[in-house]
Amino acid sequence: MTRMTFAQAINSALDEEMGRDQRVFMIGEDVGKSWGYLKGLGDKYGPERVRNTPISETAILGASIGAAATGMRPVAEIMYGNFLSVCWDELLNQLPTLRYTSGGQMKLPVTILTSTGAGYSGAAQHSSSLEGMVMSIPGLKVVVPSNPYDFKGLLKSAIRDDNPVIVFWHQLFFQELKGDIPEEEYVIPFGKADIKREGIDVTVVATALMVHRALAAAAKLQEQGISLEVIDPRTLVPLDKQAIIDSVRKTNRLVVMTEECKTGSAGAEIAAMVVEEAFDFLDAPIRRVNAPDTPVPFAPIMEKFFMPDEEDLIKVVNEIM
Repeated sequence: MTRMTFAQAINSALDEEMGRDQRVFMIGEDVGKSWGYLKGLGDKYGPERVRNTPISETAILGASIGAAATGMRPVAEIMYGNFLSVCWDELLNQLPTLRYTSGGQMKLPVTILTSTGAGYSGAAQHSSSLEGMVMSIPGLKVVVPSNPYDFKGLLKSAIRDDNPVIVFWHQLFFQELKGDIPEEEYVIPFGKADIKREGIDVTVVATALMVHRALAAAAKLQEQGISLEVIDPRTLVPLDKQAIIDSVRKTNRLVVMTEECKTGSAGAEIAAMVVEEAFDFLDAPIRRVNAPDTPVPFAPIMEKFFMPDEEDLIKVVNEIM
């Protein structure tokens, strides 16, 4: 095992996949400088496979769609999730629809790498969590890893998938979060949740940074005699519905914790799924722990108030217990 940061795990996955398949290439703004998680890749693979672009998300994704349609496997970097709005036509009307409208004859193996989440004073235009928004686009797979091990395995699976995949990574993870990575090659299949902590009283489904905050809350609640089962879905599309339902059957309570604004969130979709498919097992109302329906504030004290934390989760758990 090797101890890696999130950035190093991304680099390792890209290096392995670019070395394995000549059709894989990186494209995005400043990727040619080979900094951050791309360190060394530009020098190793050259400008043909680590392609720097102008500041145009429309061009990045548009070029990726064309390249994928002709047999390449692009990894398109969109620096911030907010900037997906700039290439919304490509993201909504072109990328996820062409395989469907061609009757499956056209493959679109495009992997979009982008950041999500707040916590570093990036303010309203660089810190949004938009997982629920892209989750609503048919034909687009959505990956939200919470640790370096999962990120590497899921990113490799994304690059090998013949369908478009968007992979979100939380900005606070980049250099701060570390994890053990096997030296041998591995991939993680989509649609397979990870039970981070087993429990009997309340099921908590959490994503990205909120997984860590849910685990912190679970440790505190254990001292009060309340046992949380914490589930990291890892992928929102496809979603491991069965793992969530099986847990709710055991605990009879559900809290969904994501960093998104509450309205239209992935958390809302997960809650609706459980109401439809496991309502009879619930002994209390489903609760959601989300950010408020406002843009992300800049001031650190306000940003801290905006982001859900373990105390918010503890309060909700105590209410439904």
